[in-house]
Amino acid sequence: MARKPAIAAGSNMIPMAAFVIAVAVLYFARQILIPFALALLCAFLLSPAVKRLESWYIPRIAAIVLVMIAACGALGGLGWVVTDQLVQIINDLPEYRENIDHKMAAIRAPGSLTKLAKNVQDLGKELTTSPPSQPPVATPRKPARSARAATPVPLDANGPLKVEVIEPQPNALQSLRNFVGPLLGPLETAGIVIVFTLFMLIDREDLRNRLLSLIGQRQLHRTTKALDDAAQRVSRFLLMQFLVNTGFGTLVALGLYLIGVQSFILWGVMALFLRFLPYVGVTVAGLLPLVLALATTEGWRSPVLVLVLFLVLELVTGNFVEPMVYGAHTGLSSLAILAAVVFWTAIWGPAGLILSTPLTVCLSVLGRYSPHLQFLDVLLGDEPVLSMDALFYQRLLALDHHEALLVAENFLKENSLTSLYDQVILGALAMAEQDRHAGQMEPRREEFVLQSIREIVTELAETDPDARKSNRGRVLLEPEPAQRQEIRVFCFTAHDAADEIAASMIAQVAERAGFPALAFPFVESPAELIEGLAPQPGDLVCISSIPPLALTHARRMAEQIREALPQIPLVIGLWCYPTTSSRTLLALQETTNSTVVTSLAAAVTQFKATPVTP
Repeated sequence: MARKPAIAAGSNMIPMAAFVIAVAVLYFARQILIPFALALLCAFLLSPAVKRLESWYIPRIAAIVLVMIAACGALGGLGWVVTDQLVQIINDLPEYRENIDHKMAAIRAPGSLTKLAKNVQDLGKELTTSPPSQPPVATPRKPARSARAATPVPLDANGPLKVEVIEPQPNALQSLRNFVGPLLGPLETAGIVIVFTLFMLIDREDLRNRLLSLIGQRQLHRTTKALDDAAQRVSRFLLMQFLVNTGFGTLVALGLYLIGVQSFILWGVMALFLRFLPYVGVTVAGLLPLVLALATTEGWRSPVLVLVLFLVLELVTGNFVEPMVYGAHTGLSSLAILAAVVFWTAIWGPAGLILSTPLTVCLSVLGRYSPHLQFLDVLLGDEPVLSMDALFYQRLLALDHHEALLVAENFLKENSLTSLYDQVILGALAMAEQDRHAGQMEPRREEFVLQSIREIVTELAETDPDARKSNRGRVLLEPEPAQRQEIRVFCFTAHDAADEIAASMIAQVAERAGFPALAFPFVESPAELIEGLAPQPGDLVCISSIPPLALTHARRMAEQIREALPQIPLVIGLWCYPTTSSRTLLALQETTNSTVVTSLAAAVTQFKATPVTP
């Protein structure tokens, strides 16, 4: 008995240890993994162009070389233009010193805010300055006895001698080393990325086959779907992001040109590439032309226009363009993207900032197709992790009636009332009954859940169904019938309060479909109630029952009704009952001479199929 907690603790430590080891490997092997990841990213970007050239019957090697030359040429040309304009701006900055000093003087001009800041600063100095202390009294010391007298240090007549250190002038080789040294690291990384990208494009099928063989042929179908999904998501995301950023940079350059900011092409190109950096890229891209506008223009009109330009473009792009163009292609939530940026930047630095979104997309896809890593898809994905009925029931368990009502109303905006009852409320009732029979729900919470559902059903019944329309103008609820049917529907409760709520829901749905319906609470002996109703030959009875004991309660109630009314059409609603138990449902139909349905929509269909007795 003492081993079970130890075994459970050990099994819980395995994933944590694996995570720590993975983070350590990613950190200490970053010198190798960063070029490999960048090469993989470039391969995803260039692979569609290579495949397009191959479809034109160009050999693979020639297609790869052409694409690589075009990509490197484009980057080199942009780099040359950007560097040239940047150097020109740096050389021209001394000419704008007077303008900068004038703006700084205007900012430091005396005013209420400046005086307040000065007063606060003076007060802080007074509070932090300690009072002057009395100088310590010098205590005479006895002269040290020494065999040798101290030798006085000779001083110059004008005071201490000044020492000046003169560094030797670097030669041509040292100047070249100082200039090239800082560039060796990025050039080395760029060379490794180019080589990796080249071989990935050449041997992409071989690499894919080796990966499939490594995982195993038993997982061939799942692995193939995962690879295709990851490649499609990452490639489409990168392509869409490149197009969006290109449009963003073009509009930035055009706006800066109209404002009158110098080197507008430079800032447009920098906005294009910096926007690949999540969250911080746009800030840096807008700060640079803002500083230049402050330095090169008189007044505050141009800086304010630059600030407004970047704010408007980013708000429109981030809130409208991106969700519409590629918001659904990443499959990541906003919080997951932010957490990924922090994680990969902390491990890999600026390269991790660039690679954070593509790498997180791959992890999310891996969690989607691997049962052992499913938690990755739950943590990172943007799809709802709770079904609507589970979300509705969870808010009721949290004693939050208002939010549960909002869940129902939001679902009802795009779906019919019958779908709401079938897919949300009946499922929540079934979960509540499961917890109640398992002894996991205290009486106070049980009473709140049932009462809230009853109130929500009543409130939804009083709403106007024709007022809810879709965005396309299509009425989503059931159309009104041309004329009301002669059939009356008597809705009986199989056992408890949950069955009674279900009976009221089927009565509402029947009324909206044109059938006069009455719902009754649970009675031990329905024979007396049936005699008081005086049913006609064209009427029918519907029994409502909710799992887990739906079958037992419905069978007992059906037998009593069948004994009192042997000829009346009988419909048994085993709401949310698993449809896989088809044999059980058929046996119930045969023993009770009835029709068994598992949804309200099927029950209404059965009502309409019942022949009308003249």
